[in-house]
Amino acid sequence: MDSYFWNTRYATPDYAYGTAPNAFLQEQLTHLPLGQLLFPCDGEGRNGVYAATLGHQVFVFDLSEEGQRKANHLAQQHNVSIDYIVGEFQDMQYPPETFDCIVMIYAHLPATIRKACHQQLINWLKPGGRIILEGFSEAHTTYQTNNPHAGGPKDISMLYNINTLAEDFKSLNIHELVATETTLNEGPYHNGPAAVIRMVASKPTSQQL
Repeated sequence: MDSYFWNTRYATPDYAYGTAPNAFLQEQLTHLPLGQLLFPCDGEGRNGVYAATLGHQVFVFDLSEEGQRKANHLAQQHNVSIDYIVGEFQDMQYPPETFDCIVMIYAHLPATIRKACHQQLINWLKPGGRIILEGFSEAHTTYQTNNPHAGGPKDISMLYNINTLAEDFKSLNIHELVATETTLNEGPYHNGPAAVIRMVASKPTSQQL
């Protein structure tokens, strides 16, 4: 999936995944002190804009100019601002230890770059900072077969499994890493039963090393 795919998906007036935040993220943000948050692959901005309405300083990047346009429009509707860059994951130049929290909601990466990108997330995270992640698990292929609106990559190598995430983020303190089933109601493309993995992890502080 490249910028052409996402620009085409986001070119319609409606929001492909709705304008409300992901439910797991919404729950996690109730416990998070205000800070600088990064949202890789946030598309039309529903999650980043929500965090901004809570008072967080929000940074977003994604491949899609159409996603950026709609995210900025959504931010204006909520009287907040977000810093949204259009570009590839590997091209982002944030300084090390910049963010208090990094949020990966359905940010599925090609297997060839996944581990390196996850390492970059760890580099961008402040000591004590958190990563909040929800994405489709490999078990989601069953739901994709039965429901064309289930969403998620069709390439199984881009879906998550617990062992891979545990290995990629083994330098962090993992507080939650579970595979579960949920029912999504996130616009026309995430709709119905889904198999997901959720992770919350924090970067050790110097006192913990």
